[in-house]
Amino acid sequence: MSAESTTLPGGRAAARSTEQPSQPAVGVSAVETLTVAKAINRALADELAADPKTLLMGEDIGSLGGVYRVTEGLKATYGADRVVDSPLAESGIIGTSIGLALRGYRPVAEIQFDGFVFPGFNQITTQLAKLRARTRGTATVPVTIRIPYGGGIGSIEHHSESPEALFAHTPGLRIITPSNAQDAYWMTRQGIQSQDPVIIFEPKRRYWLKGQVDLSAEGHGGLGAFQAQVVRTGTDATIAAYGPLVPVALAAANAAAEDGRSIEVVDLRSLSPIDFDTLQGSLEKTGRMVIAHEAPTFGGLGGEIAARLSERSFLHLEAPIVRVGGFHLPYPPSRVEEQYLPDLDRILDAVDRTFAY
Repeated sequence: MSAESTTLPGGRAAARSTEQPSQPAVGVSAVETLTVAKAINRALADELAADPKTLLMGEDIGSLGGVYRVTEGLKATYGADRVVDSPLAESGIIGTSIGLALRGYRPVAEIQFDGFVFPGFNQITTQLAKLRARTRGTATVPVTIRIPYGGGIGSIEHHSESPEALFAHTPGLRIITPSNAQDAYWMTRQGIQSQDPVIIFEPKRRYWLKGQVDLSAEGHGGLGAFQAQVVRTGTDATIAAYGPLVPVALAAANAAAEDGRSIEVVDLRSLSPIDFDTLQGSLEKTGRMVIAHEAPTFGGLGGEIAARLSERSFLHLEAPIVRVGGFHLPYPPSRVEEQYLPDLDRILDAVDRTFAY
């Protein structure tokens, strides 16, 4: 195994492997059943093992293992200088990550909850997103920011928000969101390996969703982190969703099948860039589309998707593209959050509306 010398925080020397010893070889079966949280944990561990310049930082991620235990056990394995418990200061976490990236490290920052990201919003949108363009490509800032997001966990204010559109509007950031364990593993690894800043929005109410994960070298199936995926084929209408609503979209498609309707489901997976080609292909096949996300529909990504596809595929539309999302109000108290979140009935109602034309 070849290696090159590097230096870890604190001046400790290490060897960077040019292989990935924690990843099974091509052709070796390595399928495990993992929760989404455990899949992310495994991805972080494999990236830490593959590159000594990769490190994690965030509030309570070390000894506690994070609020959701996503980073559990990593400090014990890789040490406190690579799994760093930071002060309660999101601006400091982001600023430190930018500085480390400029010095050749590959930091992975965790924001404890979606609503806590805003103290670091300025540095993300005015510094991190623009440094590569500002230096005309001479400087790269491979910072990964992990953000648990979305509702459905019965939590308090600032713990169930969906701010993805605020970041997707900013050029220079790549934004991805897995909906299942397989994607959680591979998209996390691909995001960390990107030379651009990547924000990973992790659907917190799906952390305990189990699924099979192919850990072998070809386990991603050639699917990049910034591509959409058709997760159910159909002929009559398309439901496009991402993150926490993909299971709801699949359930809606199953329910519609009982009424004789064949519904295709597309998991966006990437929110910046958006894979419009895959979405366009599905829409032109079915002629109808419903776009669903937890974030408010007003100013949400569903509006951009609907506008872009209407421009591209107007003559293929059998009905207007319909959006389903949260209401344009602050996220409500947990007692009534189920009335706020798009559910199976609201998505099916939107599907019915597309068939009224």
